[in-house]
Amino acid sequence: MRAIPQTVATLPAWIAASVDFEHCYASDDARMALAIQLAGLNVEHATGGPFGAAVFDNAGALVAVGVNRVEPLKSSLAHAEIVALVAAQRKLGRARLNRDGGRYTLAASAQPCCQCYGAIVWAGIDKLLIGARTNDTQSLAGFDEGPLPQDWIGELERRGIEVARDLQRDAARAVLRAYAAQGGARY
Repeated sequence: MRAIPQTVATLPAWIAASVDFEHCYASDDARMALAIQLAGLNVEHATGGPFGAAVFDNAGALVAVGVNRVEPLKSSLAHAEIVALVAAQRKLGRARLNRDGGRYTLAASAQPCCQCYGAIVWAGIDKLLIGARTNDTQSLAGFDEGPLPQDWIGELERRGIEVARDLQRDAARAVLRAYAAQGGARY
């Protein structure tokens, strides 16, 4: 019998030693710091692009993390936000995270691209925290983030998703600069 190909977004081995899954990330600032730390470590370890993301429950418990794995996995879908959302969905056993009535936050080191924006709408995220902006990602690291609706924040807010941007933006921009210094976008 022939094996059926499986698609799995694996995380780099350094995650286990670098992330405290038992820590309570009670503030938006702490949640963003983790997303940016993940992005920086992904660059430092050369295990993907300069993006990190994490999903938290309303109490600040870490549900899942993600880093950009596009090149290592040879998948344009393996963005940090997607990896974190898939891991959270698998851990909680449901495609829509907030289906249980809980509230979930996604912290992303940079503003989501058009792909991740769509995933956020369907994944059951209630709050989106953003570090760097799209123009930072494009100008500092050479990424094309694709088109978003003109009023993309308003679109999310109309769907009940709160948006907070520019959280630790300078730190997030520093990760993008570090990545560019290593040769920049390779995909």
